[in-house]
Amino acid sequence: MSFDDGAGLPLMNGADFASETASVNGTTLHYMRGGEGPTVLLIHGFPQDWYEWREVMTRLAPRFSVVAVDLRGVGGSAAPDTGYDAAGMATDIAELVDGLGVGPVHVVGHDVGGWVAYALARLRPDLARTVVIMETLLPGIEPSGTPPVEVPLWHGQFHMVPELPETLVQGREAAYFRYFFDIGTAGDVVTDADIEHYAAAYGDLAHLHAAFEMYRAIPANIAFNDAHRTPVAVPLLLVGGEQVFGPGMPLLAKHLRAEYGWSDTEAAIIKGGRHYLPEEHPAEIAELIERHAQS
Repeated sequence: MSFDDGAGLPLMNGADFASETASVNGTTLHYMRGGEGPTVLLIHGFPQDWYEWREVMTRLAPRFSVVAVDLRGVGGSAAPDTGYDAAGMATDIAELVDGLGVGPVHVVGHDVGGWVAYALARLRPDLARTVVIMETLLPGIEPSGTPPVEVPLWHGQFHMVPELPETLVQGREAAYFRYFFDIGTAGDVVTDADIEHYAAAYGDLAHLHAAFEMYRAIPANIAFNDAHRTPVAVPLLLVGGEQVFGPGMPLLAKHLRAEYGWSDTEAAIIKGGRHYLPEEHPAEIAELIERHAQS
């Protein structure tokens, strides 16, 4: 199956989004762009690309200029051999924002994209009006007393094994990704056609390798996060699904305020939500993003 960058997809509901690319930080990023107003930058997670935001994008577009980016190594973006630590990918995003001349922006990151959003605000707080980090743990930032997560998290260790995940998953992307959506959503909100899109977004060995390299960079992300504890004034909203990371978000917000200098930090829990919130609860997520952008 060839990768479709999203032009003309019926789920875009007729909204006017353009598929574009930019050369940044020694690589090429693909992104979708549309709407009008202050810019909201959306960063996807695993095993997804920009397309996870499709229903959120159409809701934000009447009031915001929306940029939904494919991280390096995903979808329509190039897949270089290196650069998959959060700080490196945040540099990609920073150069994209600088090149588009749209900063400062409202940054929203889901899952792995949350690691990148956090690093971006640390590296370039001048580029971030507000930040939303959704449904993820921040590597190395682990407050005591955090409630256990009720879904299996074995995959993080597996993805960090050199070369093996690519060997086992290549050619079986749709089946492998279906597992994560089955445990990470309530109901059939992610269709077989959606999964085929995601499988195509990681559909060659270079792009699949990139996905696992993001996990192999976790030790570098831990070191980066530990080294950055200076005060940050950017408003930060932590969002989690009630059935996955949500219960731990208030503790994480408190920990970031107390130990990492992030003074303006709040948490929100999506009732009944699981992991893939932009697809499970797009209206509620769009409303949270818009409300936080006005903070």
